[in-house]
Amino acid sequence: MIRRDALLFGLAAAFTLSTSAWALDRALTPDEQTMIDKIGAHNSAIRTMVGRFLQIDTNGGRSEGTFFLERPNKIAFRYAPPSREEIVSIGNGFYVLNRRDETYYAYPQDTIPLRQFLGDKINLMDANVIDVKTSDGYLTVTVIDETVAGTVQVSLVFGTDTLDLVQWSLVEPSGAELTFSLYDVEKDQKIPRAFFSIPANYKPLKQG
Repeated sequence: MIRRDALLFGLAAAFTLSTSAWALDRALTPDEQTMIDKIGAHNSAIRTMVGRFLQIDTNGGRSEGTFFLERPNKIAFRYAPPSREEIVSIGNGFYVLNRRDETYYAYPQDTIPLRQFLGDKINLMDANVIDVKTSDGYLTVTVIDETVAGTVQVSLVFGTDTLDLVQWSLVEPSGAELTFSLYDVEKDQKIPRAFFSIPANYKPLKQG
């Protein structure tokens, strides 16, 4: 089973735009600033996305699934069997669903930094950027976020030609690492409303 904390770190930290004492220790070059501005504008213009993802953990464990995003404030990550986990955001909170047990855990929307990526506009420089690197056709932006569980570091990788997010790697407060890669991505697809909902028969669970 995929840990709920890992699920939420993988989503929330990857797109965080919150503030803290961390900061980039050098000035961005004009080319870097231009590229970051283009990435923000490009991704802000994408209203819906669907695709597949691959998650690899510290021990080499692999999990796959599909994701669905509709701007603003809606996203769903469905993990493939044998996992029965699913994450859904429907604007007022994040929910980790267990499709086998028909239960879910709820997290307030304002405690998860992903809410800002799901908004109408994205500006990476509003995040706690500590490093920016360009190499082999990719721009990597590394940010630090102070979450309710501790400090998370995440590196977001964008294609310099496509401006699309292709991968993110994060380090949890425990030191564990997770890497998420996106592929088979399609934009501006119609997504059924049911994908961003919680079935009426699912029962809420208390966080432990």
